[in-house]
Amino acid sequence: MPRGEQMIEQDGDGEDLSLGARINRNLARMSRAERIVAEYLRDHGRHAIFATAEQIGSATKTSDATVVRTAKSLGFSGLLDLRRTLAAEVVVETSPVRHLHDDHVDGEDDSAVTRVFTEAAERLAATWRLVEADEFGAAVGLLDEAREVLAFGLGGSGLVARYLALRLTRMGRRARASWATGFQLADDLLGLRADDVVVLYTPSRLLAEIEVVLDHAHGVGARVLLISSSLGAQFAERVDVTLAAPQSTSNFTGEMLSAEVLTDALLLQLASRDETRSTRASELLISLRSELVQGDERSAVPKRKRKRRA
Repeated sequence: MPRGEQMIEQDGDGEDLSLGARINRNLARMSRAERIVAEYLRDHGRHAIFATAEQIGSATKTSDATVVRTAKSLGFSGLLDLRRTLAAEVVVETSPVRHLHDDHVDGEDDSAVTRVFTEAAERLAATWRLVEADEFGAAVGLLDEAREVLAFGLGGSGLVARYLALRLTRMGRRARASWATGFQLADDLLGLRADDVVVLYTPSRLLAEIEVVLDHAHGVGARVLLISSSLGAQFAERVDVTLAAPQSTSNFTGEMLSAEVLTDALLLQLASRDETRSTRASELLISLRSELVQGDERSAVPKRKRKRRA
């Protein structure tokens, strides 16, 4: 069968095969480059769901054309068709309810609170083991020397980006967050300068916005701190410092748990470098809050009714 012709991959009962089954069936007749792409898709399904053909080609040191050919060799109409199948499989494989059920079948404690706290402890322990003193110190140094910090993230990552910006502002430092996509992201990037630092939160997905942020930061000379579960190696040459934040394998715990705890550690270490600034900012914050509370109390006092003249 010609390589470009679409194949319908099904098992003996007429059911569509999984991606892994398709790869096993077709691997022997695929070219070396196609085998490399196929194995990447099998081993890095979470990453590939949101990746373009060009990004997958870059990750596998092949080409976007090879990626498309691989998808067709596996019986898909194209990369989009492959990604739909892959996304459905990843959703099932990473379902926390399924993992909870599997643990119960295996005779383990199926208590939700047990599973969540156990995984959280394991993830944080793994994160701690991956923290290198030099890299962590360099990350704190970037934040300390920045004129302004731009924290960027999408989805759950965006929540942590906003958290970092809020905490830095409360410490008396200039910071802002962006979780914008499309044209709105361009507005957030306009003010970036050479003496600024971008803190990029991204767990494992390859997104076009990440590429734009990295390219613009490089263009203006801004430095970049990457906090990611698995993209550190891929972006190593485009960022200044990388901190690893391991991701959940079962989705019992939140996607950004490790990144948030790392952020707290960075903030604490940063505050210790300039306690005077942090203290003054904290005092001002308390003073402003106090005035706001008093304002609320004044507005809550009922007005006295005027007595009618007899």
